[in-house]
Amino acid sequence: MHSAMHNHHFFIAVEGPIGVGKTTLARILQEELGGRLLMEVFEENPFLSNFYHDRARYAFQTQIFFLLSRYRQQHDALSNLEATGGLVCDYLFAKDRLFARLNLAGDELAVYELVHAALAEKIIQPTLVIHLRAATDVLMSRIAVRDRSYERAMERDYIDDLRQAYEHFFADYDQAPLLTIDTSELDFVQRAEDRRYVVGMVRTALAHGPFQRALPDLEPALEESSAPVLRDWREA
Repeated sequence: MHSAMHNHHFFIAVEGPIGVGKTTLARILQEELGGRLLMEVFEENPFLSNFYHDRARYAFQTQIFFLLSRYRQQHDALSNLEATGGLVCDYLFAKDRLFARLNLAGDELAVYELVHAALAEKIIQPTLVIHLRAATDVLMSRIAVRDRSYERAMERDYIDDLRQAYEHFFADYDQAPLLTIDTSELDFVQRAEDRRYVVGMVRTALAHGPFQRALPDLEPALEESSAPVLRDWREA
């Protein structure tokens, strides 16, 4: 399976709100499918810690730094995709706008949008985008467990707003095939069956393409179901 995946030069982007398990799943997929692992480096952003304490004051600097950093990282990695055979990334470049619209307004948002539009034209779309979901309380508990210093000041309302923003962002996302998985009841690290289940879904999505229509309303089912949703982006 390893070599077969390499021949496709796949590009997988794993997405979801803070604490949902993006980096964990990206590591697992790289181990299972091969290719190169590309991870977002939050710690390099010099404005991030201040942003979590005073979002209004530091939002613009934080967003512009992330935008340029994410662009440079993905552009460099994707230009070398054939040599690596595949790429698993723990973020989607397009999602940067999601955070910007949550944190910016007025002239700052307008300037951001101009820069984002210019850079986005040069970014290759993924072979598959994986949207990981989880209930807000689950996200809060996972954030608390990993205890990153710059995340300690995070408020539940912000995480809930972020979760909802992701739901809305992916509700009409049509730029690439999309696989949605609720992780509220899943544990990729401790439970081997959960790991097999999710990796199996990803293998199927890569091999056969999208086959299942998205649920008409994702949010009410969030607390109840861990069933994956794979949308046919061609019919979106």
